[in-house]
Amino acid sequence: MNIYVGNLSRNVTEAELRDAFAAHGTVQTAAVIKDKMTGESRGFGFVEMPNREEALKAISALNGRDLKGRNLTVNEAKPRTDSPRGGGFGNRRY
Repeated sequence: MNIYVGNLSRNVTEAELRDAFAAHGTVQTAAVIKDKMTGESRGFGFVEMPNREEALKAISALNGRDLKGRNLTVNEAKPRTDSPRGGGFGNRRY
């Protein structure tokens, strides 16, 4: 199960994110999303746990819990929709 983790402190590492979830089950991957230009954390990440039951327990245990001074927002990640973005000069209709 893919899990969204929001409201991360800017200095949380992927290892710390992995450790927080590993206390509740097997973690396949943990990623803190970083800004492409600056390389700094964007304040959210994703954790993948192969066992759905463990993932649900982790979500329940960690949602609203403090990690490095911030209360986490934890829930099942929604599938990404790759819809074309509007805006820019090429999308104007007159």
